[in-house]
Amino acid sequence: MKCKICEEKSNYVFKAKILNSHEIEYFKCSSCGFVQTQTPYWLEEAYSEAISVSDTGVMARNNNFAKSTSIIFSLLSIKNGIFLDYGGGYGIFTRLMRDKGFDFFWYDKYATNLVARGFEGDVINNRYEAITSFENFEHFENPMQEIEKIFSLTDTILFSTELVPDATPKPDEWWYYCLEHGQHISLFSKKSLEYIASKYGYNLISNNRNLHIFSKKKISNKIFLLEKIIKKLQLDKFFEQTPKTNDDMYKMIEKMSKI
Repeated sequence: MKCKICEEKSNYVFKAKILNSHEIEYFKCSSCGFVQTQTPYWLEEAYSEAISVSDTGVMARNNNFAKSTSIIFSLLSIKNGIFLDYGGGYGIFTRLMRDKGFDFFWYDKYATNLVARGFEGDVINNRYEAITSFENFEHFENPMQEIEKIFSLTDTILFSTELVPDATPKPDEWWYYCLEHGQHISLFSKKSLEYIASKYGYNLISNNRNLHIFSKKKISNKIFLLEKIIKKLQLDKFFEQTPKTNDDMYKMIEKMSKI
């Protein structure tokens, strides 16, 4: 099997049972360390609901990423731009960021926008100051195609995905395989992210665990250390702006009155 990232040979590493019913094979790239499943024929079943019932961390995760994003974008001096949350799920993160004063919009091919209605982004005609994509890369069936699409929309991407350890964990040794819902089919090593950055002319900045930036501009590796310190000191509120909550309400009222 070819690696979906660098197209080098991917070798069989183990079998695992997903969705409590399908015995499937995993492969690891001999060059970049990317781990992928066999062709994922089970995705329709896996996505019977966009957000897995086992994802009890969806609210805590969105709150945490909203704090990180407001800090990082402020440190990058791009807080006044227009932003897109790519793969935005039910719109929770977009609404949180608008409530923090950031002009965010939502996009997701699979989920329904429940929380940030009226603030859907345009991925055909628009470009964005920056794009966020949290807990999406591991879901990409065709990762390079999806990442190329994101690169066409911006020069800065802040995203999250857990990095595969150098010694590939067995199925029962790493929770991030998420065997219970079968949606994690593309698992990135740092080397695979470096390959992507190099191929498309981006810089990669990573906390070496789960939070990363692709950027055309050079960014100090200390940005994640600063973000961590600011959050630990509970100073993230100082990186928020005037909430858009009330303005957004009046915009939606006006929009509804014209229907």
